[in-house]
Amino acid sequence: MEQTLFIMLQEYGYIAIFLFLVLGIVGIPLPDEILMTFLGYLTSIGKLNLYMTYLSALIGSASGITISYLLGRQLGYPFLKKYGRKIFITRRRLRITQVLFRKYGNWLLFAGYFIPGVRHVTAYLAGISRLSFSRFSLFAYAGAVIWCATFIGLGHVLGSNWETGFEVMHKYGARILLVALLVILIFLGWFLWNQSQNSNGLDTK
Repeated sequence: MEQTLFIMLQEYGYIAIFLFLVLGIVGIPLPDEILMTFLGYLTSIGKLNLYMTYLSALIGSASGITISYLLGRQLGYPFLKKYGRKIFITRRRLRITQVLFRKYGNWLLFAGYFIPGVRHVTAYLAGISRLSFSRFSLFAYAGAVIWCATFIGLGHVLGSNWETGFEVMHKYGARILLVALLVILIFLGWFLWNQSQNSNGLDTK
């Protein structure tokens, strides 16, 4: 994989990263997370610019998931049922994602990036269910921001140990994300409570 990526990057630069992520999100079975972790490693040794790498991956992910949403919205469930296999969306994946989508709703667009086999389907279902573009973009693009930052950042920080870090993240990614979100929510609640207490203190003076 490393040699193929080097050739693509030398030939097409950051456009290769963009195209790779677009195709991966639409449904082509490409190793998105391995790619991003490896790209993060390349930024750590100066082969790539960290910010340009992240931006290329983010725009590619956002574009791919938007294409999937628009296909689902315009062509509906019959298209996915009939032609899904051609873009590697099996009926089993579709059924599993439908169950998760009914259970978690819009939040699956955010967290689904971290669930292999699910991120490729969630946007199609969002389009089929006629979810408004504003709500779709809020959850889908926020998820893309976190997903790209997680794996590129992981590769950048771990450097030559990126493969070990990827294996851990790939196995426990959804759980790690859940814990991280819980910590963020607790911190946010504590911060807002402190602000409220300080404001009330000022009002009584």
